[in-house]
Amino acid sequence: MPEPIRVVHLIKSLGRGGAEMLLSESLPYADRERFEYRYAYFLPWKDAMVPALEANGADVTCVPARNNFQILLAARRLAALLDSWETDLVHCHLPIAGVVGRIAGAMAKVPVVYTEHNKQERYHWITRWLSHRTWKMQSRVVAVSEDVADSIRAHVHADVPVSVVLNGVSLERFSRGAVPPGVVRQSWGIPTGAPVIGTVAVFRVQKRLNDWLQAARQIRNRFPAVHFLVVGAGPLEAEIRALSLQLGLEDTLHFPGLQEDVRPFLAAMDIYMMSSIFEGLPVALLEAMSMECVPVCTAVGGIPEVIRSGENGYLVDPGNPLALADAVSGLLRNPDAMVALSRAARSTVEREFGMARMTSELERLYLQLLEPDEKESTP
Repeated sequence: MPEPIRVVHLIKSLGRGGAEMLLSESLPYADRERFEYRYAYFLPWKDAMVPALEANGADVTCVPARNNFQILLAARRLAALLDSWETDLVHCHLPIAGVVGRIAGAMAKVPVVYTEHNKQERYHWITRWLSHRTWKMQSRVVAVSEDVADSIRAHVHADVPVSVVLNGVSLERFSRGAVPPGVVRQSWGIPTGAPVIGTVAVFRVQKRLNDWLQAARQIRNRFPAVHFLVVGAGPLEAEIRALSLQLGLEDTLHFPGLQEDVRPFLAAMDIYMMSSIFEGLPVALLEAMSMECVPVCTAVGGIPEVIRSGENGYLVDPGNPLALADAVSGLLRNPDAMVALSRAARSTVEREFGMARMTSELERLYLQLLEPDEKESTP
């Protein structure tokens, strides 16, 4: 049997972000006979996903750094590690890891793949400048949605092939039948028959949780029995909590905080509402749809590539809390439509966004780069 291909995934941190979760969730679907995976990251205090990776037999290494500047200075150390690991390919995620990974890959003479999770115009200009300056030092770029790919083509003037590989979700883990029903409702005092609207988000400007709360207030005015779950944490948490009090939502809006396992909370939700002003292809949305939550979301980034309004959820314009409230209210008035849309949401993920599909597409891409003669024969 030939030696496995050694792939190193490189990312800034291994906290609970979408890109980080994808690394952990995809490993069980990998072809471990043909590929050997290692994981490297920089911020030692953001390590929530390390135990999950190690539990699946992965080697995880922290190249410690305190900030972006120190990460960039770690290129030589990283190159030495790639050499000592006899690395065949580096797969970088998110811009700063992409920059240092390209430099280290060039030093170690290892080809680099980079996954772009967001649109170019959403990055700080310095981050974008560094990324574009090193863009040619890689063999392939993976975009998580067509919208992200279009942004690359519009803003990056470098002849590096771009492949779209849509994000995936573990259909087995993110299933209503995979978690005990009713646990979250009981814990948070939510009556059995009460509708629940929720979201999972980092509390930052991108998510526009102030719009989310304004929509929640209007929904509550129309449907007094409704409850809300906002799962997560972040820099704007104090501001968002204060706004919820100002809007008089304290009795029905629940803040469970950052959760190691979001599945019980998704299982408690009937509707998954997003108010973001920009996105790539949000993993949390795919997880919610896989758990049969009906999505009502702003039509930004790759979200319209997932939701077909009226068929498996609803889309509204960003920055319009009233539109969110109206779409949710229409669902609450029509329980039969909610049931049909919840099933359609799950079916969409089953057809198009399974983790096994995502992982096999990436591994096929690796083979095309490293073993071009297999390009035609690989299924």
